Amino acid sequence: MAIIVGEGEFRYEVIENWGTLPDGWRYGEVAAVGVDSKDNVYVFARAEHPMLVFDRAGNFLRSWGEGLFRRPHGVHIADDDTIYCTDDGDHTVRRMTPEGRMLLEIGVPGEPASYMSGDPLNRCTHTALSPDGDIYVADGYGNARVHKYAPNGKLRFSWGESGTDPGKFNIVHNICCDADGWVYVADRENHRVQVFDGKGAYHAQWVNMHRPCGLCMTRGRNPLAYIGESGPGLAINMRVPGIGPRVSIVTHEGKPLARLGDATRDRPSQFVAPHGVAIDSRGDIYVGEVSRTAMSNRGTPIPPSQDVRCLQKLVKLA
Repeated sequence: MAIIVGEGEFRYEVIENWGTLPDGWRYGEVAAVGVDSKDNVYVFARAEHPMLVFDRAGNFLRSWGEGLFRRPHGVHIADDDTIYCTDDGDHTVRRMTPEGRMLLEIGVPGEPASYMSGDPLNRCTHTALSPDGDIYVADGYGNARVHKYAPNGKLRFSWGESGTDPGKFNIVHNICCDADGWVYVADRENHRVQVFDGKGAYHAQWVNMHRPCGLCMTRGRNPLAYIGESGPGLAINMRVPGIGPRVSIVTHEGKPLARLGDATRDRPSQFVAPHGVAIDSRGDIYVGEVSRTAMSNRGTPIPPSQDVRCLQKLVKLA
């Protein structure tokens, strides 16, 4: 029996066990997901094989990044199909070819800036590209900043500081940029997405969400935003309805259109910790989850020998 989530024009069929790995391989945890122009899916995993590449049907194509990445966190795929990989474990952003050759490295591996200094980089989390090719880096766990780099990796300027006021951050977890140059920042522990212009000036915030982690947007003008909300971070409110974990679909002005996921149900449509979200050309959604980390934080550690669900595909229905 098919499992359907959502309603109206935002209805999806949940595909269980999508993405076939070679024998003996494991995902570990999936920190981020990206889709290229051919609808190939790049799965950035905290495992022996960090970047796992699949076709749209879930057939395994290749892997790369072995021995290079310390703690995968973010993936952004450019229009030319190069992949920006953010590694919060060694404080770097790397631009890679689809085959895994490095083209650019921002940051010094293993050498973070001082904690909360505002200088790049300390446990950076994600990247986005402006319409002109500038690189935005969310410097999120050891800083409270967004850095803007030229395409060649030269720092232009930075903005943000720790706090709860507009324009301030409490874990800059994800970042997107639309075709008009607006910058959208998932300010996770402030439970909001903040909107800035390309100069770092604050303009708006969306507050109808709970711990936004994943963030991606459709292409073109007036995009839709897909937000992975990790929901409760404590065991005491883990199963409280109405606050996730879930994937929310909103307009570019933050108006909610759909919520996918239900914390009160134990079934494959239930998310644990949607950490990375991506959309393909047909509107299907790919969700990467850090289930092992989330369950441990909520007081339910998962033994290393036990596998966890960390990747789902939701097929959009006509």
